[in-house]
Amino acid sequence: MAQQFEKHFVNRVGWLRASVLGANDGILSTTSIAIGVAAASTDRNTILLAALAGLVSGALSMAAGEYVSVSSQADTENHDLEREKKELATMPEEELIELAKIYETRGLTPELALEVAKQLTDHNALEAHARDELGINEITAAKPFQASMASFASFAAGALLPFLVALLAPVKQMIYFQYGFAIIFLTILGAVAAQAGGAKISVAIARICFWGTVAMAVTAAVGHLFGVNVS
Repeated sequence: MAQQFEKHFVNRVGWLRASVLGANDGILSTTSIAIGVAAASTDRNTILLAALAGLVSGALSMAAGEYVSVSSQADTENHDLEREKKELATMPEEELIELAKIYETRGLTPELALEVAKQLTDHNALEAHARDELGINEITAAKPFQASMASFASFAAGALLPFLVALLAPVKQMIYFQYGFAIIFLTILGAVAAQAGGAKISVAIARICFWGTVAMAVTAAVGHLFGVNVS
């Protein structure tokens, strides 16, 4: 009989966070831009141009921001690993005792903790210290390029939806169509994200729709109050 493994969701946290954040921002920011412009203008070309500009600039900004942010995390991790590598080379006994103390705090007896530390050190000392002292492993390790590409693709995909609404919806009812479809898109996104991450679907949907409504309402108000009708 084949061995059965438990299904965990933590190994998806890196790309899932970037993808959900990107798609959510793509839908919300582009819809908000379209609503804000539509509140001030009834010219479809103006609304489309604003939505397209939001799509392109937002996707590039998300990708660049994510890359810089995660790269900073990666730099910190690499610095800590290099320092740990030097300490393992220059003071192996102290590092062994330090590792054993970590296992003691997790409930092992001093004797067993020392034995575990010795065996893990013999197997791969740097990996053991990275995982148990620094909290770095293959699942949580920073991956700048992966996070950047996930943010770019997900933002562009999310932003494309309100752009299509701006292209096809009646101009006079643009605000209502944008809002209605945005709620549908956000509901689907919330459900998919919750399913992929093992979270409660109803809570995810309520959270994303509530804050999405707040963002779009504020943007529409700003467009209405400060916009100039160019029709």
